[in-house]
Amino acid sequence: MCSFHRRHGDEHTESDPDDQTILNQAETVTERVSDVAFPAFSLDRGEGCEIHENAYWDLQTYLGLRGNLAVNEGARSFIHESNRERTPLGHAHREHVRDLSIEQIREMYRQAVGRLLDRVTDTEEFFRAGIVAIDITESDPFTGDRTGHEDEIIGTKEKTDEYAYQWATVQLVGNAVPIVLDARPVRKGDTRKEIVEDLLDSAEAAIHVDNVLMDREFDSQHILEMLSQRGLSYVVPKRMQTSEKAQAKRLLQRDKDRYETDRKLHLGDNEWHSTTLIYRRKEDSEHDDHRQYSVFMTNRNSGLLTEYGYRWEIESGYKSIKRFMGATTSKHFGLRFFYFAFACLLYSVWRAVDLLVQVQLTGEYEHAPIVTADNTLTLVKKETGIG
Repeated sequence: MCSFHRRHGDEHTESDPDDQTILNQAETVTERVSDVAFPAFSLDRGEGCEIHENAYWDLQTYLGLRGNLAVNEGARSFIHESNRERTPLGHAHREHVRDLSIEQIREMYRQAVGRLLDRVTDTEEFFRAGIVAIDITESDPFTGDRTGHEDEIIGTKEKTDEYAYQWATVQLVGNAVPIVLDARPVRKGDTRKEIVEDLLDSAEAAIHVDNVLMDREFDSQHILEMLSQRGLSYVVPKRMQTSEKAQAKRLLQRDKDRYETDRKLHLGDNEWHSTTLIYRRKEDSEHDDHRQYSVFMTNRNSGLLTEYGYRWEIESGYKSIKRFMGATTSKHFGLRFFYFAFACLLYSVWRAVDLLVQVQLTGEYEHAPIVTADNTLTLVKKETGIG
């Protein structure tokens, strides 16, 4: 999926790929998606359908690889580029996807990721896994009339006056290949604890999880207690309250870069959650007061803090995922979620293919994706077992 490199740039690339290489790479990724994902996806369209089901997923992949291509326009272009005798028209594609429930989409996604994990777990590099990050992302602000959809188009994380669809994901981070293990919609009324438990259930069913990284919107003591009860370690930044601000001011006066202290967080009745607060001064901070410090909570040693830097991968990953989504103006919640989930799958497949290519060609896995040339693609097909 070289389009990622083209848009973001990468100092690891030997040279910018030409159009033919990008075309070949897109084609290769499409083949991988067909091989891995399609057997897990079913439209249940009944007997006697003239258009092969895989043609629907071919079209969705085509939309993703072309970036923000609307389905009607994409269907017309796809007719010219596809090798299939019959291809789905835009409206038919939408109707069939609309028939899928949120839970059906999630189950298909988990099955597809399971098949993907089966492919990559053969490489020892994959077993550096064990760290997952849970996060919420939002689509571009919704500017239309949301009447009747207030529970689905729920606002933005920054508490502005804008509204947007929100999706939650759990993703492998760290030295592991950054596969999105599961995704779910966020509706009005969903608690952060419910979201975390739900996504962790999926993650732990798929891989062995040791550590969980989350953003400060998940800093509730009840979430932290739940993670500890599951035997998981966590690193979560804490929103600074009065006591943390006072402590940060004292650290500033003493010119200390780092400070640790144990804290008990009240759970209710006479129950408490024990955690460790770590204050860390940011390098090159733009502030000259207590805001130079960040406060993190962890239930393990402070060495885990270095892992929190892995969360940036989610942010860069989300940028890619959003670029792999087909465009739609529909307010159909299932359709919107499907577009996001399928984009997560495209991203995950690409990163999995990249892992296998790197290990095959270099014997190791560097986290920066490599741009593959024509001869590399030939090697992949011949020698890695993914062709």
